[in-house]
Parts: sequence; C-alpha cells; structure tokens
Amino acid sequence: MVAKVRKAVFPVAGFGTRFLPATKAVPKELLPIVDKPLIQYAVDEALAAGIEEMIFVTGRGKGAIEDYFDTAFEIEADLIAKNKTAILDMLGGTKLGPGNAAFVRQQTMAGLGHAVW
Repeated sequence: MVAKVRKAVFPVAGFGTRFLPATKAVPKELLPIVDKPLIQYAVDEALAAGIEEMIFVTGRGKGAIEDYFDTAFEIEADLIAKNKTAILDMLGGTKLGPGNAAFVRQQTMAGLGHAVW
C-alpha cells in the first residue's frame, strides 16, 4: 500500500532581491502572473493533486501571504451587498479551509533546506 501525500511545504521566506524594487513592498509570491499571484498557481496544483494541508514557511514581512489565503470579510460583505457574485466567486479559490493551512516563520534566513526541514 502506498501512503498518500497529504502535506505540501512552500518555502516563501526569501527577500525576492531579483524582483526589486517591487518586492520591497509586496512579497514575490504575491506578484501577479496574468490574473493571479504566483503562489495561487502552486496551491491550485497541490489541491488538484489531493494535498490536504499547505504549510508555508514564511519570513519577516510576509504576512500578506497569510492574509491572501484568509477570509476578507469586509470585501466579501461589500460584494454581497452589491450583488457582485461573479467577483465573489473568484475569491473562493483564495481561501483555504480551517486546518488546511499552517504558517511557520523561519526566524533566520538559513536557506531552502533549513526552511523545508
């Protein structure tokens, strides 16, 4: 019997120096590729593969990644009040359910291997 892979680790703690100055204010993982952030493509692939839990190893200044995958109550309430269901439906893929996402901070930049370990 083959064990099912249930968790994916996303090391997202780097500075993004190759994308400066944009990454001075926005994490590189949230830079848009066509119509959605880069990290959304990776999470979508993991979900399509049956992964149940997403683990993000973050660093200082990466709180926006956690916010991106959280519920945006104010935005959703506004869209519901304005009956903008098409736009509201687009937000569905950005929310990970309770217990399906974990965010761990890498205290010091010690490299990719350390982040995954």
